[in-house]
Amino acid sequence: MKRIAPLASTLMLTLAGTSFGTARAADQREDGENRDSLPTVNVSAPGANRARSASVAGFDDAPLLDTPASVSVVSAAQISNQQSRLLSDVVKNDAAIGENYAPVGYYENFSIRGITLDPGSAYRIDGLSAAGEQSIALENKERVEFLKGVAGLQAGVVAAGGLVNYVTKRPADVRSVTLGTDSNGSRYLATDLGTLFGEHKQFGLRINAAHEDIHSYVNGADGWRDFASLAGSWAITSKTLLQFNAEYQKKSQHSVAGYQLLGGTTLPTNVSPRTMLTPQSWAQPVRDASLNYNLRLDTELAAGWRAYVLAGRSRAVIDDSTAFPYGSGTFASTSFAANGDFDVYDYRVPNDERRNDDAQAAVIGKFDTGAILHELTVGLALTRRVIDKPDGVNDLVGSGNIAGTPALPASTLVSGPAYRNLDNRQKAVFATDRLHFSRQWQALVGGRQVWMDEQAYSSGGTVSRFTHRNVFLPQLALIFKPIDNMSLYGSYAETLTLGTTAPFWTSNPAGTTLPPSVARQLEAGIKYDATAELALTAALFRIRKAYEYQQPDNSATGFTYVQQGRQTNTGIELGANGKLTPRLQLGASAAITRARASGTGTAAYDDQQAVNVPRLRTTVYADYAVPGVDGLNVMGSWLYSSSKPVTRDGSVNLPAVHVFNTGVRYQLRMGGHSATLRLNIDNVFDKRYWKDAGQYLGDSYVHLGAPRTARLSLQTDF
Repeated sequence: MKRIAPLASTLMLTLAGTSFGTARAADQREDGENRDSLPTVNVSAPGANRARSASVAGFDDAPLLDTPASVSVVSAAQISNQQSRLLSDVVKNDAAIGENYAPVGYYENFSIRGITLDPGSAYRIDGLSAAGEQSIALENKERVEFLKGVAGLQAGVVAAGGLVNYVTKRPADVRSVTLGTDSNGSRYLATDLGTLFGEHKQFGLRINAAHEDIHSYVNGADGWRDFASLAGSWAITSKTLLQFNAEYQKKSQHSVAGYQLLGGTTLPTNVSPRTMLTPQSWAQPVRDASLNYNLRLDTELAAGWRAYVLAGRSRAVIDDSTAFPYGSGTFASTSFAANGDFDVYDYRVPNDERRNDDAQAAVIGKFDTGAILHELTVGLALTRRVIDKPDGVNDLVGSGNIAGTPALPASTLVSGPAYRNLDNRQKAVFATDRLHFSRQWQALVGGRQVWMDEQAYSSGGTVSRFTHRNVFLPQLALIFKPIDNMSLYGSYAETLTLGTTAPFWTSNPAGTTLPPSVARQLEAGIKYDATAELALTAALFRIRKAYEYQQPDNSATGFTYVQQGRQTNTGIELGANGKLTPRLQLGASAAITRARASGTGTAAYDDQQAVNVPRLRTTVYADYAVPGVDGLNVMGSWLYSSSKPVTRDGSVNLPAVHVFNTGVRYQLRMGGHSATLRLNIDNVFDKRYWKDAGQYLGDSYVHLGAPRTARLSLQTDF
């Protein structure tokens, strides 16, 4: 059946939105912000400059200059100007962040500082954990914040790479519609409708909706996406603000499997990013539906004190179905054959549900003890994550080759029912105290006490593993400000990292998960606001974590999954963000990362660069307002990655790559309304390259980067 309803319903929302506040002009505030700004409400405009605050590194918005951690922020304006649809489009603005198993048509994952993020805890919406097994929509996001490095104080049980926090747009008087397409023939429609109402503008609503017909550059990987969100606010009194957010997305798209090494030693050659390795008539698109919502109540208490309560749920349900190429010759083979042959599996895992429930309450205030000013935050958090899914089907149905795959029969096997796989519950209390000793010296002392209970279940419903941990995770920092626009800091932090699950082809019992471990980080940095509009940053860090890998041995399978030795990631990050001149907006970053294993028990792996971690990555983004032509901006970006390992022994590496993007933006008037026309061309020189060598469930895959792609959109503001 032809899918017309989502497009029509989105258009209806747009038309209905024209009735929002037709009488609003009389009392609309010039800055377009909600008067009930408790907490602070940030509104971005197309010409918005650099971010000055973020909440991802703590429990409330804080100035970046006073934050003793590496934080980067990508605003809604930059997301719009780059026409970003996925997080992979956003992370290209920061050299410290890379893709780690992010195939076309599937939910993406990433690494920060060379450490893979945990989808169960590293992705957050408005400070609450979100199920990372979804493509979180960007249409209703004010900004995306990245905390680089250990985040035990902020999140407790989380991988050592860091956090990604999506901040949703707040209600405002806004009405806009965006139409878009690309060189593959995709169609895109999005609306942003908001109003403030009531005698004192104490109520606010904002609706974002989008429909996308996805025409992928990969043959046979087309799909569609529907999205809708609602944000509400109510200033109950001048001191109490209630906020609500809900977003729903449904997506269906054929996923694109990655390649494996030929014979375990060679990268495939003469392959195209437009090729689907295993096109089969019975292969189904991956379907996922996600619902995220939260409720927050802020209130002012006594002078200098306030509190908030925040609670939410994130739920993602994935129907995974594909003709999957894997190994060659035997089920235990983990690479394609030397001649490009591979086995094809009918892989189906329907009704795979991931759910995160999260609640947090905190009290924030200031007080003096003698000459020392304290900024204290004390709170508690409750988190639960459950996974319900069936064992699914993974049935060998034939073989193919990277040069072409014949038609193969589908498996006759049927997936069993879903059952509870995992139940992770965490309770935590946290506290931070920022001590101001003088105008120049500050210290941040904090910690999080975590009680975690995790149960894993077998398909029979019995508990196969129970893990209990009671751990305190400290964070300490010292900040020195020799001048008001410069800060130097040093910090120490810990986090509890969950162990990963052994691949099916190792000698470990099925479903074996390694124990949790503590990761530690030392960091020193400098932040300098060179001008009111330009920020310069530099950071030096060292992260130490447990090393987990498939250890070669004399077992029946030849490998045992172990936690042995240590991985140490040491690096330098440099950044510049803001206006270099009145006409030139600049974002530039560089990351030098040495990620090495030691004490692994396997000499070939010791002192080798970690898989999929380049030693050097750089990004440059520029936006220039053309003189003499009002409203015309030209944009460009350059991304560079040095070579990065595919294998643990460093014998195979992805080549270094340069990718160039360009674009133009023109603001004009149409029918008495302001409009913005955007044209972006990614990978201008149509570079053929391998973008990542991420690992998934213990197996290694290499993925091709996208070919040259043009995107065109028109945004009209009413």
